[in-house]
Amino acid sequence: MFTPRIFGISAITLFLLFSCQNEKTETIQKQIPGFTFVFMTDIHLQPELNAPAGFKQAIDSINRINPDFVITGGDLIMDALGQSYNRADSLYKLYDSMLAFFNMPVYNTIGNHEIFGIYDESEVESSHPEFGEKMYENRIGKRYYSFDHKGWHFMILDGIEDTGESSYVGLIDSTQIEWIREDLSKVERETPVVVSIHIPLLTVLTQRVKGALEPNGKGTVVNNAKEVTALFAGHNLRLVLQGHLHYVEDIFVEGTHFLTGGAVSARWWGGAYRGMEEGFVVVNVEGDDFTWKYFDFGWNAEMPENF
Repeated sequence: MFTPRIFGISAITLFLLFSCQNEKTETIQKQIPGFTFVFMTDIHLQPELNAPAGFKQAIDSINRINPDFVITGGDLIMDALGQSYNRADSLYKLYDSMLAFFNMPVYNTIGNHEIFGIYDESEVESSHPEFGEKMYENRIGKRYYSFDHKGWHFMILDGIEDTGESSYVGLIDSTQIEWIREDLSKVERETPVVVSIHIPLLTVLTQRVKGALEPNGKGTVVNNAKEVTALFAGHNLRLVLQGHLHYVEDIFVEGTHFLTGGAVSARWWGGAYRGMEEGFVVVNVEGDDFTWKYFDFGWNAEMPENF
């Protein structure tokens, strides 16, 4: 007589617990209004290969979709790594001039190609006032920051580190890690979180292309990704938006989508890359969930001979 009574009380308790949880989830979903945003990465803007016209066509397509905002995923310009100041300056000015065509806010993410002069061939001294990431900060803005939109929390990160040896690696430094901790401490645990970062935190492309046992290079993924993702434990990290690879991936791990967003420029404005056409990602948010699709904006590349 005693055991069935305990079982009955436990069953009622579990029923009430699950009912409360379901009601809480439904309440959150009702409180968060739907919205749409675009993730466009690897634009590689340059005056050559008719890239400004291609970028303008992508922008026009986005304006017709009319999302709430746009997040760029880095590699906004073709290259500042190994270029002279005049070339890098002209590319940044070209990108800035084209931002005026967007009808909605644009939140930028830094890519490796935005880092000025760290390659030896640039012949730029490290004492230059816009050396490295300073050019991006002066021209575009903060390298990492966050914002909120309709119940979702967005974090834009800088996943690139200058090695000091004419190269870069994927890395989030200790200062930024502390900033992530502080930023998340102000976010409610159930709030859906989105991260944008150029170099991926997680990818399977190397294994897909080169073989199952092939390791990723230090410039292919964020080297301390395990430490970084651990910072989000106990939070509702729903989506990590990634670039760099000019490829589309959707890796779903422990409730988080790691979505690599292809490339606006595809093969650097030279046509499709690994079968991926020029495009961007459209994300539709409903409540605390989302759907996405890769949008081919119809650009036809004019490829020069021997490209």
